[in-house]
Amino acid sequence: MATENMPSDVEKYGGSAAEELERKREATIDTTPVSSSAERKLVFKQDLRIVPLAAGIYFLCYLDRSNIGNAKVLNSSTHNDMQTETGASNYQFNIALMIFLIGYFLFEVPSNILLKKLRPSRWLAFLMVAWGAITIGLGGVHNYPAMTGVRFLLGASEAGLFPGLVYYLTFWYKSDERSIRVAFILASATLAGAFGGAIAFGVGHMNQTRGLSAWRWLFMLEGIPSCLSGILVWFFLPDYPERAKWLSEGEKDLAAQRLYIEGSKGTARSLTKEDLKAVLTDWRLYGHYAIYFAVSLPFSSLSLFSPSIVAGLGYKDLEAQLMTVPPWAAAYVVQILFAWSADHFNARGYHCAAGALIGAAGFLASAVLPAHNYNGRYGCLIVGTAGAFACIPPMLGWLTSNLFSTATTGLVVALNVSIGAGLGQIPGVWIYKAEEAEKGYPTGHGVNCAMLFFVAIGAVCLRIFYGWKNRNLLKNAPEGVTPRLFKL
Repeated sequence: MATENMPSDVEKYGGSAAEELERKREATIDTTPVSSSAERKLVFKQDLRIVPLAAGIYFLCYLDRSNIGNAKVLNSSTHNDMQTETGASNYQFNIALMIFLIGYFLFEVPSNILLKKLRPSRWLAFLMVAWGAITIGLGGVHNYPAMTGVRFLLGASEAGLFPGLVYYLTFWYKSDERSIRVAFILASATLAGAFGGAIAFGVGHMNQTRGLSAWRWLFMLEGIPSCLSGILVWFFLPDYPERAKWLSEGEKDLAAQRLYIEGSKGTARSLTKEDLKAVLTDWRLYGHYAIYFAVSLPFSSLSLFSPSIVAGLGYKDLEAQLMTVPPWAAAYVVQILFAWSADHFNARGYHCAAGALIGAAGFLASAVLPAHNYNGRYGCLIVGTAGAFACIPPMLGWLTSNLFSTATTGLVVALNVSIGAGLGQIPGVWIYKAEEAEKGYPTGHGVNCAMLFFVAIGAVCLRIFYGWKNRNLLKNAPEGVTPRLFKL
């Protein structure tokens, strides 16, 4: 049986000693990737079950998270937009955006721990129903305090999804298979950005239907699919390969063999104090946290302010909603190409740096171009969005590829996304100032440019560090033994 042949998870020995023991044991194992027909069929079978469902989950999550940016300007010409009807000032509206991220930051690590304890299908289904119901509730708020409170609950309920999905992939895929799949999941966010504008354009014509403003309909109509999809996730999202009824015993054995070294195990024990200490004192991880923090500023600011940025380019009302689509569509394509290339050439650090530089160039040009050069600034927005989003999948695939135990992988991914997507996105709420709309938002574009330059420099430094570590591992390895090297 596959479960019987699973290697006893080394993490039961605890903490950093476990990782050292694992490294020594793996040094005698040939880690050369095997490309067999059976393995390709297994991976394809897994992809059909996992990737579309995971991408669909994140699509709905991102749609429900970012639609407040559409609601802010939807039907503003008739004063039926969310900001006007809740009586919120620009400052108060930004507070409501920020409070979502506070909830996001606080609940990410606990959520990843619960995902392992309660099974992915159960926990993710619960989160979906929760945030769907809260999104529907957001359509019923009438004042600033209610809007802020509901946004906090939305952040808390969505917190566990993205780090949970990244962690979840480590139970199914080897390190050189993850970036492209993270890209397909994350790219669903760019699709959500594109569809969000198109949906808002359509829903905008429902203004005052049954006496309700269009922004209220937007929240309600986009929250319902999340609630219904939670039921599908409960029944159809597979938890771990060794429990998958749709895999034969031979396929379960092959899945276990594939992930013997490079994957997380469903049978692994939970997090211990030793694991926590090992993670908090592994200083290389802080380099990963730092670059993810930096890339989270353009990620969050574009998610929340694309309609406002486009409105500042001369497009108004429903037309502004529609013109948010091309930047997200371009980002979708570029993301997928970058992620595939990064895994294929084992060059995640350089791809991360290249994407960041492209994005930085786009934002720099947007910041310095004259405010009236609408076409030029719109083109730069497309370049900046594509570059900023392209560097994220290789970044996350790189991190998970260089972690060596199930318990620490879950914790590190949660900390990375918590520090980045939680704390890192908070400044992104404030950099696009409403009073700078006529100037072309130079502060927002300038800050995003600086952060992406930091990402590029940080990624190159990490790449140099891992190259140095690998040379030392090869130099100190016993004769005839090929040690497990860090991914680049």
